[in-house]
Amino acid sequence: MRFLWRYLKKYVKRISGVMAIKLSGTALELLIPYVMEHLIDHVVPLQEMVPVLCWGAVMLLLAVAVRFINVNANRLSVRTAKESTYEIRRDLFHAALNLSGSQVDDVGLPSLISRMTSDSYNVQSFIQSIQTIGIRAPIMLMGGITITLTMDRGLASILCIMAPVMIVLVVFVSMKGIPLYEKVQQGMDDVVRVMRENITGIRVVKALSRESYEIGRFHEVNDETTRRDIRAGMIMALPGPIVTFFLNVGLTLVVLIGARRVNDGLTEPGVILAFLTYFNMILMGVMGLNRIFMMLSKANASAKRIEQVVDIPQLLSPVPDAEAAPCPGKDFIIFDHVSFSYDAYASAHDAAAFAGSQRQKCLDDISFSIPRGGSLGIIGATGAGKTSVVNLLMRFYDPQQGHIFVDGKDVRTYAPDDLHRRFGVVFQNDVIFADTIRENITFGRDITAEAMRFAARDAMAQEFVESYDDAYEHLAVIHGANFSGGQKQRMLIARALAAKPEILILDDASSALDYRTDAQLRKAIRTHHADTTNIVIAQRVSSIMNLDQILVLDEGHVIGYGSHETLLKTCPVYCEIHKTQMGEVD
Repeated sequence: MRFLWRYLKKYVKRISGVMAIKLSGTALELLIPYVMEHLIDHVVPLQEMVPVLCWGAVMLLLAVAVRFINVNANRLSVRTAKESTYEIRRDLFHAALNLSGSQVDDVGLPSLISRMTSDSYNVQSFIQSIQTIGIRAPIMLMGGITITLTMDRGLASILCIMAPVMIVLVVFVSMKGIPLYEKVQQGMDDVVRVMRENITGIRVVKALSRESYEIGRFHEVNDETTRRDIRAGMIMALPGPIVTFFLNVGLTLVVLIGARRVNDGLTEPGVILAFLTYFNMILMGVMGLNRIFMMLSKANASAKRIEQVVDIPQLLSPVPDAEAAPCPGKDFIIFDHVSFSYDAYASAHDAAAFAGSQRQKCLDDISFSIPRGGSLGIIGATGAGKTSVVNLLMRFYDPQQGHIFVDGKDVRTYAPDDLHRRFGVVFQNDVIFADTIRENITFGRDITAEAMRFAARDAMAQEFVESYDDAYEHLAVIHGANFSGGQKQRMLIARALAAKPEILILDDASSALDYRTDAQLRKAIRTHHADTTNIVIAQRVSSIMNLDQILVLDEGHVIGYGSHETLLKTCPVYCEIHKTQMGEVD
């Protein structure tokens, strides 16, 4: 709970005010049965209407005051809960955006989503309830017992015996519930993962008629999460029936013993009626404590999961220049004997273990360089390590061996924003947001309307965009489903070009374009972005054959490096790809 206190301490005065208001309201509520007992036992026997009406009015005023106080306390508690949870979600989102690639892989996108949604909701519900029920329940319990002791110690002893047993039971069961709710939240991660996969790939699912199969997958994870939730709920609900049983037994004893004491003249009838009301209040108090402990179990589990992300150490923070490797050349981009693996065991902090490992590396001893304004094409089979080159260049990951340099500096010395501002990137399966075409291209950056139109022109997107009546204000739906694959790729390329980057990376960004449009795109980039350093990852030789240098990868190894003409003479794999794609196969 120290994590939550970090966000709640600024609201101490407001929370204290809510608790004080709730305390006064609960105290007034406890007075109502006491006034009723006085009215029945001491006012009614006078057989005068005015005193009866006066004391009846007192009860009514108490009830109205309690209602007014509770409403205002609840409003303030909701405000505090929403504002503090807003800050938690803000910090969680900020931390998620700053995770390294390996940290995102470890936590998982579905888990990040469930932490942002269901976990933050559990925390918000707890913060709201602890200010209201957390005060009302124990005051109801202890206040009810205290007042009954002043009325009739004999009958109140029944409550004094039962209350500690019930409280211990509630606390014990609640402690058992914390690890169970952690498993429930982990199960929610799996549910979100399957839902996300199916929503993202809905067209593939329908095209292959795999709805039944995917429904089965969802049922499997949903059933497991439901089983965990039911188990946790059953255990946490266990105190309810037991507490109710004890209180009903106590209520029965109060009625039986109270009736005898009234008959013997030892107790007034109003006392018995007041006792019955206080028994119900005490029951509400115990059940309120049970609910608080249940919410505490959920919130504790959820707060731990949120804290794991918010307080996760930043693995890719900039290193001092003194710790940077010396740049081995004068080219703008240099990869110097870089080796890398995504495996969790192969951390950048354990290079010796990595060097001795026999497992396959995504990149193995990769070296190349690109001058400023130069261009490099990367080609290879699926899984050859092409995208890994981009991930390392932009420092989403750090290599386990070797060094990478941009503009004469080790990429590890750059602040993330300073490094990434140099790039314009189109990734595989990049995202079109549910917003206007203008916002998808400018992406919240300080880009003029003229620069946006020029970027759309160079990306071959201007023609189709301006064919809409509302042009750049035309709305894209989620994932750009109202555009064709080629239109989406051209919008993404326009986004990459709009800020006039120093380095342009196109990762399989023209796969949906026809050859004519692809050729026009490459010509526009050469003509209007001649000073930009280009890295093009492609499956088609035609997309990279005119670039300065081409890197051919195979299972993380460089098997060819040079110009198109050089590779045709020296790299059999590249030559075979060229022949196959250009229709030169015998």
